[in-house]
Formats: sequence, C-alpha cells, structure tokens
Amino acid sequence: MHPLHLPWSFSFFIIITFVLIHAPKFASSVDERYVNCSGTFACGNIENIGYPFWGSDRPDYCGFPEFQLNCGDSIPEITIMSAKYHVLGINNESRLLTLARADYLDNPCPTSLINTTLNRDLFEFTPDTQEINLYYRCPQITNQEIGSIINFTCNVNATTFSSVYLYSNLSEITGVGLIAASTCGDRVVLAANRSEIQSVEASPNPSGKNLVEALEKGFGLQWNANNSLCDRCRGSGGQCGYNTDTDTFSCYCSDQPYDTVCPPPTAPILPPTSPQAFTMLPLVFLFLLIFLLSAHGAHSSAQNDTSTFPNCNHTFSCGGLQNLSYPFTGGPRPSYCGPLGFLLTCTDDGIPQLIMDSLSYRIIQVDRNIQSMTLSRSDLFNNTCTHKFANTSLSSPLFNLSPDNKNLSLFYECTPVQVYTPENLFWCGDGSSSSAAYHVLGPVPNDPIFKIIRCNISIKLPMLQAAADKLEINRFTLREALMEGFSVNYTTPNADDCASCRDSGGECGFLDQFVCICGDRICDIPGKKKTIKPVQIGLFITGGIIAGILLGGWWLLWYQRRKRIAAQSQSKDLPATPPSGKGLGPATLSTLHSESIPSYSSAKSDLEKGSTYFGVQVFSYAELEEATHNFDPSKVLGDGGFGTVYHGVLSDGSVVAVKRLYENNLKRVEQFINEIKILADIRHPNLVTLYGCTSRHSRELLLVYEYIPNGTVADHLHGRRANSGLLTWHVRLRIAIETANALAYLHSKEIIHRDVKTNNILLDNNFHVKVADFGLSRLFPNDVTHVSTAPQGTPGYVDPEYYQCYHLTDKSDVYSFGVVLIELISAKQAVDTNRHRFDINLANMAISRIQNQALHELVDPSLAFETDFAVRTMITTVAELAFQCLQKERDMRPSMEEVLGVLKGMQNKESGAQFAEVVNIGADDVGLLRHVPPPVSPDSVETEKWGQIRTM
Repeated sequence: MHPLHLPWSFSFFIIITFVLIHAPKFASSVDERYVNCSGTFACGNIENIGYPFWGSDRPDYCGFPEFQLNCGDSIPEITIMSAKYHVLGINNESRLLTLARADYLDNPCPTSLINTTLNRDLFEFTPDTQEINLYYRCPQITNQEIGSIINFTCNVNATTFSSVYLYSNLSEITGVGLIAASTCGDRVVLAANRSEIQSVEASPNPSGKNLVEALEKGFGLQWNANNSLCDRCRGSGGQCGYNTDTDTFSCYCSDQPYDTVCPPPTAPILPPTSPQAFTMLPLVFLFLLIFLLSAHGAHSSAQNDTSTFPNCNHTFSCGGLQNLSYPFTGGPRPSYCGPLGFLLTCTDDGIPQLIMDSLSYRIIQVDRNIQSMTLSRSDLFNNTCTHKFANTSLSSPLFNLSPDNKNLSLFYECTPVQVYTPENLFWCGDGSSSSAAYHVLGPVPNDPIFKIIRCNISIKLPMLQAAADKLEINRFTLREALMEGFSVNYTTPNADDCASCRDSGGECGFLDQFVCICGDRICDIPGKKKTIKPVQIGLFITGGIIAGILLGGWWLLWYQRRKRIAAQSQSKDLPATPPSGKGLGPATLSTLHSESIPSYSSAKSDLEKGSTYFGVQVFSYAELEEATHNFDPSKVLGDGGFGTVYHGVLSDGSVVAVKRLYENNLKRVEQFINEIKILADIRHPNLVTLYGCTSRHSRELLLVYEYIPNGTVADHLHGRRANSGLLTWHVRLRIAIETANALAYLHSKEIIHRDVKTNNILLDNNFHVKVADFGLSRLFPNDVTHVSTAPQGTPGYVDPEYYQCYHLTDKSDVYSFGVVLIELISAKQAVDTNRHRFDINLANMAISRIQNQALHELVDPSLAFETDFAVRTMITTVAELAFQCLQKERDMRPSMEEVLGVLKGMQNKESGAQFAEVVNIGADDVGLLRHVPPPVSPDSVETEKWGQIRTM
C-alpha cells in the first residue's frame, strides 16, 4: 500500500498515541492539593494562617490533624486533648501559639473540670508559661493555715461550694494546711502567663475575678508539626501537608505529592502542536510521531543530565564516631546521600546527635557490623528532670528497640509521701518551685502507695538491662543509669542495591527511593533491568489500551440503553423464578420457605402470582412505596453503607423494615442478589430474617426484613442509648456468645460475612442477637484457601492482611469479631478521631493496653472491673481471647468455633448463677412483626437521623 493512502483508522491511532504520550507534558494540570494549600486563610479575627493549621474552607490535607481551627465565631478555637481554647494569636515565623481556656472566660468555675494537658510530641510550653493549681469543693481554708491563697465561691448546677487557688506548691504545705488542702474534692492544673499570675499574687486583695482576667490573657505554646520536613519542602518549592491515609507528612508539589521534597525542575518544554496539524496527511502524522518520540527520549536523558548530586563520597565524623557513610547523612554528607531518618548533627562540643519523633538523642555508640546504636535522650543525659514530657517511642520502621532493654517510667510533679522517703524518690526544680518525682523499673506495680501519690505527668523510656540491674541494687544512681542509654537496631534500606552500586564505583543515595550516584550524576544500578521499553512495544500497548477503552465505552453505552428499555417494559413484576439452593431441589426449597416465611395476602403483591426470587417472596414496588408512605423521610431509621432503611407497615398491618439501595447500577444489583442468595439459604435464630424483595428489574432495588425493635449493639455501647445502663457485663457476654454462634454457623455453611461490626448486630426486646447486613458476604468453598475481592468493609474492623493482598478467609471475620469483643469490654468506638492519634484505631489501642498490662485503662468503668472479682476474671479472659483474634497474621487467630467454645466455657462456669435480668419485658414474647414505633435500623446504621448524644 502506498504510504500516502494509509487507512484513516490507522491515522486515528497515530493521533491518539501522540496525544497520550505527550499530553502529560504539554497540558499537565497542576495538582489540586498544591493549589489549595498554596495560599493562607483567615479564621475569625486572625489572618494569614498557613500550615499546620486547617479549617473553614481550607482542606484537612493542608494541615496537621491536631491543628484544626473552628472559625465559627470572631475568635477562632482549637481543641487540644479534649479541652477547648480561644486562639489569641499565631506567629508563623517563630511557630508560637497564644491560647486561653474557653471554659474559664468570665468564670473560674466551669461545669466540667479538665486539666490543661498537651501532646508533648506536638506542643511545648513557652518559657513565660507556668502551671497553676485550682482546688474545688474545699473546706474553709485561711491564710494562716496554708499561706497565700485566693478564695472564691462556685455555683454549678445549683450547687454552691468553696474553691481556692494556692500560691504555693502542695509539696511545701505541711500540718493543718496539708490536711485542709488534701480534703478538697477536685484539683485542676491550668496554664497561665507567668507575669500575669505574679501580678495577681502581688496585688493586696486578689479575687477570683483577678484570676480569671489573668487566665484570659492566655499562655504561649510552641508547636512542632514536622517543622524540619516542612522547611525542606518549602525550600524545594512545595507546600506542606499531611496524608491522612498513611498518617505521614506530605510535600505537595505542582505535579504530585512527594514524601519530603519536590524534585529539581526540568528543562522547559515546547508548546503543543497547533490543532491545524491534525488535518495533515496520515504520513505526516507518522513522521511527527517518530520525531516526538525521539524528542521524548532525548528529553528524558536531558533531565538526568541537568541535576547533580555531589559529595556523597564524603563521610561523617563527630566525637567518637568516625567515617560514617550510607545510610547516615549530615555534616559534609548532603541529605540526598541517605534516607530520611538518618540525619546526624554534631554539636559545638563534638557530640553526635540524632532527631527522632521531635526528640534529640545523643549517639553513644554505632556498631555497623550488627547495625546497632546506643542512644541516650539528650534532655535526660546527666539529668533526671526534663521539660520535654514525651515518651521514647520509635515510630520509624527503620528503627526498633533491641531485646536487651528494660522499661523505665518517670513520674513528675507528684505529691511526696509524708510518712517515709521511698528509694525511688527524686526532686526536680529549685527552692520553692521544686516538686517530687519517682522512677519505676518494669511494669508499674499495684502498690497501695501509688493510690496516695498524685502525679501530673509520667513518661516512659527504655534503659539498657545492665544499667537497670545496677540501678535496682543501688550500684548506679538514676542519673548514671540514664547516661548509659538504650540499644536500638536499625535497618539499612536497599542494602543489596547499595553494595552493587559501590562495587561498580558509585555512591549510594536516596531521593524518595534508592539511587546510585556515579560522580555527581544518577546512574543505573548494576544488575537491575532497565525499565525503559522499546518504542514499538509502547505503541502496541497504547493502541491496545485505546482500543479497549473505545470498545468498553461502546459496550457500556449499549448495555445501559438495553437496561433502560428493559426497566421501562418490566418495571413491576418478575416472572416466577425456580428456587435454588445447595443440595435442595426446587420442591424442597419451596417447601422450606413456605413453612418459615409468613404469607402476605396483599392484593398488590406479586404473591398473587406465586412469584418468588431465589426462594423469597417478591413484592411490587408500589406496595412497598405505600408501606413507607412514599418513602417518607420521617420513616427513615438510618442510612447504612449501601442504602437507606425505612420503617414500613404492610396493608395487613405487618411491621417491616425496608432497605432502599442507593443506586440501581451493576454493582448494587450484584450486592442485592448476593444478599438474597445468602439469606434465602440459611436459617438461624441469631441471623436476621429476609421476608422478600422487589424484582431486580424494578425501578428501585428494595429488600424487606423482619423488624428488630431494640436498636444495635453500637447504639447501646456508644450511641444514643449508651446512658441506659442496660448492658451489664452478663448481657454483653451473652451478646458475644450469640454473635459468635451466628458467625460459626455462617462459616459452617461456607459463608464469610465480611462486615462484622456492632452496627450490624441488632438486639430484640429481650436483648437477643440478630446479625444483619449480608450485602458484602461471600460464599467460601471448602476446596480453596481464600477468596480474592476488591477492597471493601468498614474501617476499624477490616483484617489487616486483607489490605495487603485482598484475600478473604473465615479468619477475616474472626479479626472483626475481636474488635467487637473489645467494644463490648470498653464501650469505645472502633475508630474515633477524637482519641490520641496512636489510639484512633481501637484494635491498636487494645493490643497496646493488653501488652502493657494496662487492661484497666480500657475497660468500661460501669462494669465493676475493679470491685467484682468474678467480672474481672471474665473480662480478662475475653480480653485475652480478643487479643488472639486481633493477631495480624491470620494463621495465629483461632477459628470461630474455637472462639465460641471459649465463650461458652465461661458461661458454663457461671451456670450456677442466674444472669441478671436487664429489662422486665413480661411474659408476652416479642414476635417477628409488631406495631412498634420505629427506633432503629435492622441493618447497618451509620448516620442516625435523630442525632446522637455523645458521652464523655
């Protein structure tokens, strides 16, 4: 064929290929996050606010999670550790924040007493800030008894009581004054400006009003929200932000986000070819494409040639550390010579230091052969007192504590014991400002003395086992033991690639990923295959993609048109469908459903025609529309993950729950059919019953369930019914057993629920369980090890291994049930962003508390854990069982049958005692369908239409 007579289809292919390859360069759009985070914003009376703050119309990814501003009033507010503050000023350059407690404005007597506490990883008090103590519900105290004080009277909730502000530290008060101060009902620690408080104390007759005026002037905080990373990001032309999915800092650049810095700018690119060029002959397009592909390759090569990375052949030396190279950086070694996290500094005194999680550590020793370091906190080196009250925690995956360490707890700002002086007592501060402190090695004991001593602050850190042993036998002082430090193992990223690079004469570097630097240019890593493919393969793949997109788009349009025509012609009824079931013939399954499902005689129902769908009855859309009063919003019970649930009354007076799927698309039809198949083939007293559905060709997809009147377990644990006090421990144990029984039954039928959570566990009026919502469930054949699925489920309950490989097993339900067990123990939500960022996920929080022998911090206070030995024993057993269910490796988790066996074993031990009855229901049993007002959803309810009462 003559080249000038190429078919136009081939010309079209050439044009599209040209556009796909070069459009990203010619017309690439600027990243939206980069644009949104570039400017500052105003909040209340404060302007020019930037990172780490967000709020108002500034997206959350432009700021740090804990720095959200509420801009509703003229004065912006921020919440820190559950306490609300008015933001009086923000200094971006010095990173200073001026705050005043919102609940102490105009009144020293708030309704709720909350200490001023900080996340020490993010905030530090400025030097001109001091902490003060206010005592409430006190006896009458005079200056003669206790020294300088300010008395004031509180009237809260129609109750009047005396309160006092003490000038002196409680540790300095003795005798009658100590007894008087110790009998106060409550104490609150606040922060205030030092000079303002001193002015109040110096006035002749200070009052509570003077104290409030001083508090209203505010106090100073200095923040550290990845400050060094943000400086590097801005220096490279990026905008600072935060990736909430990975809980890490993000640098937004004009093209896309990066971990730390934006890449160097590339050479400018020519503007796109004029549109008139597309009217040229096919042969011209072919030559143009070849030319541009060549330019593309030349440009890519030129990009590598424009950036230089010198000095990675230099080493770092400081004090006793000599000739450190990759992965370490610092000094003469630029930051691109190693991964982030290994940056070292050298003080003027020749002391090498490492910054981790905003804390500075003195490097005592580095052993490169076993990749181990000995570190000591700089603030506690030759010192037992610190102003940085933060735990030593290694959040970086590059570092982990070695086994030869022991935990040390330091308690500060404590009340001293008057009767004797413990060996672990030490003092912090000078003169009148000194306070008692204590150290404890290993787990904190349940010593009665710790119930008498009150400490404001505690921190935890590791200590070398050898130093801890000497400290215990008094061969070391605490100061000497802290100077010995602790041991940390580190991991060298891409160690094999680095060895290959050095063998070829190059130097190792890191620019968001490992690179090999030859001289001062990036070069290929020896032994690694090049990722660049021939142009011909690229063209072939691109053409295939284009053809697939065009064919797929054409098929989708055709299918949607056909579906629209079918829906219009068959909007009401579905012809009778032969029932299906495992091991059951049509007659057998029909008989089963005719005996177990109530018969409805509505004149408008498809039942008149004997229509069934997978063995369940088919309702007409018109009948269910009438039952819900045309889907009246006042009938909404709740919004689940896949649809809205309505309270409905059929024409014969039967009460039902009707789920209306959000969309009538292919995915929703699949979930609709899936739930019908699952529920039609199973019967269990602890599984919700499906009564019927509409046709899948109906104008909307509707499911009809039995109506469960008493809400979900989530409602009673931490929802709008949480204050009822009806879920005693024995009731919660029964809920756990019945839920486990239902899941074990499903697994025996080769079904995985996939969405086990307290919102999907319904309760009848006798507090018996009905597990609901099978839209995500999957059949699990015995002859396979797993089922591969797309990522779905509810955050906080999903198996961690599922996120990695999307392989689903029955152990995925076991993990979710472990989260439910922890919810039953703690009455806390599975995910709560109001908790500390390390405790947002309840499963992680529970594992941490159980491993650290701090189960009491997790248990719901209403369960009498501390006072009832039998309850304490059972809760401990359930916590241990939940811990096994929450193992990250699914092979370490028990089966659902084993979980059920443990729970039933506990119940059998209690068989001699009668479980307390929660509610006097009476002899009249609750039927499947009754005339009851609609309080809750029978399905996965996530947004209550009537609002929620949040309990503190």
